[in-house]
Amino acid sequence: MKNKVVTNLTIERIATEGKCVGHHEGKVVFVQGVAPGDVVDVRITRGKSSFMEGEAIKFHEYSKDRIDPFCSHFGTCGGCKWQHINYDLQKTYKRQQVVDQFTRIGKVEIPEVMPIVGSANTRYYRNKLDFTFSNNRWLTREEIDSGAAFERNALGFHIPKMFDKIVDIEHCYLQGDISNDVRNELRAFALSNSLSFYDIRNQVGLLRNLIIRTTSTGESMVIVQFGGDNAEEIDLVMNFLHEKFPQITALLYIINLKKNETFNDLEVVTFAGRAYIEEEMEGLKFRIGPKSFYQTNSDQAYELYKVTRDFAGLKGDEVVYDLYTGTGTIANFVAKQAKQVIGIEYVEAAIEDAKLNSLVNGLENTLFYAGDMKDMLNDDFIAAHAKPDVIITDPPRAGMHDDVVNMLLKLAAPKIVYVSCNPATQARDVALLSEKYSVDKIQPVDMFPQTYHVENVVLLTLKS
Repeated sequence: MKNKVVTNLTIERIATEGKCVGHHEGKVVFVQGVAPGDVVDVRITRGKSSFMEGEAIKFHEYSKDRIDPFCSHFGTCGGCKWQHINYDLQKTYKRQQVVDQFTRIGKVEIPEVMPIVGSANTRYYRNKLDFTFSNNRWLTREEIDSGAAFERNALGFHIPKMFDKIVDIEHCYLQGDISNDVRNELRAFALSNSLSFYDIRNQVGLLRNLIIRTTSTGESMVIVQFGGDNAEEIDLVMNFLHEKFPQITALLYIINLKKNETFNDLEVVTFAGRAYIEEEMEGLKFRIGPKSFYQTNSDQAYELYKVTRDFAGLKGDEVVYDLYTGTGTIANFVAKQAKQVIGIEYVEAAIEDAKLNSLVNGLENTLFYAGDMKDMLNDDFIAAHAKPDVIITDPPRAGMHDDVVNMLLKLAAPKIVYVSCNPATQARDVALLSEKYSVDKIQPVDMFPQTYHVENVVLLTLKS
């Protein structure tokens, strides 16, 4: 079937991972970049016994739910894949995604899934973006066919499934404030000064990565990762940023000579300003360092945490365990309504931030521990602390380790509030927990407009 063209395929609905679905000769056909109601010709790129995947090469009819994408990079950079679908329909399918995952994977009895909590801002809603420097800019087909010479240095996002190709981003609608200005000015400065952009294949070059973090209070953090240890050129770059953007709250840099861009094990140098920025929520301050995790949509994080707190139903005398606590945002957010909150997190630097956040906010009823969840949450830990009345768990996309699930079953806390960025692994874990727990409430929250991603909160209560 590969390279065969299926004509006049009607796109019926959106499926998992944002792909749309049609049917041809009894087989499911998955297609990217289309909308329910489109009628298209599709070139098959992959064929299996039960399904096919393809790309739309011609549109015969356009869906009534289709809208014009607002970004010039749409369809190339790989982000914001749903810009062509109106936001109301995006929310409908995100909620349906949760229903489908719990029906097909969880296979447990569930209440009606509540209407999704939509995002007031569908553009410029992220507080953190990572950009990559590269000497191998992605060229469009038109550029290649023109035969002209083009600047190959780029600062932007990876092309999907191509680790060494970077889309040069002029304007990104994901992050506001100074983000676009910093990126564009730094790229122009680097080009005018003939500074080397990173060669991802050969792993050489000065400029490697740019991270920009912002807060709802107007603070900003800029981190430059350098792939070479050239003190003179590093000072040149950092002085330029400091002079051009004196409003940056935390101007930091990292020398990273490793084969990957992770920097949890590397020194972060504060070039100017503070070593952190602060977010605020209901009068609480949250200190965010360069290695800290914080939900990337600040406004929706507040909505998510309110749902979590509401599901926990705290009255003031409960012991709460906050698993995968990160910088203790949820733990500190609910602490005033609890007797004690105990948070556990793998990243040690995040736990230091969590402790600091409690101190800054005058909270004296929190305890935080760093370590691998499956190793930390054991019989000895439980024996040394009060048993939980409520467990809040917010694991990474992979969900919870089997050992953690088994310990939750053993603890048998009256309530578990499960927050997840991946309803599929959440549904899997809930199915395992259904041995002792029933699903009482399900509330999706849209953290990432223009994408298929959805956050979901589930309230589990112990069966009588």
